[in-house]
Amino acid sequence: MSKVLVVDDAAVDRKLVGGLLAKDANLQIEFAVDGKEALSKIAADRPAIVVTDLVMPGMNGLDLVAAISADYPGLPVVLMTGKGSEEIAVKALKAGASSYVPKGALHQHLLETVQDLLEMVAQTRSHERLMSTLISGRFQFTLGNDPDMIPSLINYVQSIVCSMGLCDDADAIRVCIALEEAMRNAIFHGNLELTSEQREGDTEVYQRLVSERTSRSPYRNRQLSITVDVTPTRGMFTIRDQGPGFDPRKLPDPTDPANLERVSGRGLLLMRTFMDDVQFNETGNQVTMTKRCCASLPAEVAS
Repeated sequence: MSKVLVVDDAAVDRKLVGGLLAKDANLQIEFAVDGKEALSKIAADRPAIVVTDLVMPGMNGLDLVAAISADYPGLPVVLMTGKGSEEIAVKALKAGASSYVPKGALHQHLLETVQDLLEMVAQTRSHERLMSTLISGRFQFTLGNDPDMIPSLINYVQSIVCSMGLCDDADAIRVCIALEEAMRNAIFHGNLELTSEQREGDTEVYQRLVSERTSRSPYRNRQLSITVDVTPTRGMFTIRDQGPGFDPRKLPDPTDPANLERVSGRGLLLMRTFMDDVQFNETGNQVTMTKRCCASLPAEVAS
């Protein structure tokens, strides 16, 4: 059973979040009313993951993320963002938070986000002894439109970047989150041609559309190509779909307050925050993300 520490000063929100997470019987949920109490509980009995509000009296979510990153590296933190907290949310992601979920989308994405992160953490040391002998590698994968294949690939990439020394455990999780978001975008928006507006609509209707398109041409025949090229100093991750693409120049700025609370902008923000460089090709059906090892950069660049 994995312990989840929920940090929120509002009793109503604590009850809401606790209820959503309690749908997974393998999660043990504890609560803290502010950042200071959260740090005390982490010191006494470290949880597997922390879910925290951003705006709280005393120690806010940004301060809590910074403290956890400094004292408990590798402990993932999920932010719950509300309108008006956009700027602090971006700072918290850069300070070490693993992911975020807009409060307006908690019912849709909170439990899934927590479960995905816990799976990544559980696999961090998988095949560690074998992978420690790897000094460089270029791997190519071709997937269909089955998102159930993504966790296996993510776990493999995570073991590579950790064992090769490109990232520590905490940064490896963030790299994998960016990679997962890019692959999901390529499947759903690229190969299946589903729009952001459809994704933000009725969940049941959206799932029916996914099922329908994965079973008929031309969508079901399209493939997803992933290339992973990793050395101890740099990782390049290229994801290409076979959809019609889009004009990358028309991508909305995910850090704009008007877009941050939109579910459709979440993946792009995480990709650009957790990777050092994100580039789309001209037709918009390929994205290349680069992660550099901070230890290999000059001090002024790494900071």
